[in-house]
Amino acid sequence: MKFKLIFTISNIALLVFLASLFLVPYYILGSSLSASFWKMNLPLILVWVVLFLVLNIYYLANKKLFLLLEKEDWPALICYLEEQVISKGRYNSRLVRLLANSYLVLSDSASVMSLENKTAINKPALVDANALVFGTARILGNDIAGAVHFFKIRKETAKAALKDWVSWYYGFSLLLNRQIEPAIKEFAVLASSSMDGVVTALSSYFLLQNINAMLPQFRQEFRDVSDLGKQRALVAIPKMKAWKGEIARLSTEIHAAAISRYLESTGVWLFS
Repeated sequence: MKFKLIFTISNIALLVFLASLFLVPYYILGSSLSASFWKMNLPLILVWVVLFLVLNIYYLANKKLFLLLEKEDWPALICYLEEQVISKGRYNSRLVRLLANSYLVLSDSASVMSLENKTAINKPALVDANALVFGTARILGNDIAGAVHFFKIRKETAKAALKDWVSWYYGFSLLLNRQIEPAIKEFAVLASSSMDGVVTALSSYFLLQNINAMLPQFRQEFRDVSDLGKQRALVAIPKMKAWKGEIARLSTEIHAAAISRYLESTGVWLFS
């Protein structure tokens, strides 16, 4: 992403609008009436001036970070973020999340878990806020038992916006840990009750793929739940184009990138 270009365009747009507030009234109304116009619209002018100043201060304060992101220089970005977060103790959600994601880009799951431990000591709420990143690191690092334990705890503490995804990852971790029956039950709950169309579809798909591992008397029950979940997902995401849009939106998230092939398979199944 060209941060400098976005910054320049935003600056130009703000300056053009500010200039129009001064020049247009002057040439249309004349010098005497334009002064009254400016006085009447002083609050609006001040708001735009403040926006201009905030944009420039924010960009200049984060210029090095934007430059490293633009270059995708992950080792240098990690060094910069470690200095900001760990050395300077700036444990805020944006920097912690960015540092964890940068570690995962380089497949360094151990560093993510080390960061999680430091974050839990300095600002525990950020562990819950970034539960999907920290939990996914355990799966990518092949610590499946650790992932089961982590997601089981975060099911109760995760923010409402993350709850369904945390529950799905709990079921996925159970499945990877060969705990088939509790995994299926977790997927069944999400297939029948999740308000997230992607989570509903994924849960229904995984349910269908794994019900043969259940005792015969339960297979039809879970097949029915899978069918119900599929219909619920199709109500929320009725067309393949809409599904691809949802997946594209999620593609920047590490937890979604880690299961991209399952998202693709689910889409094929959902619209077949």
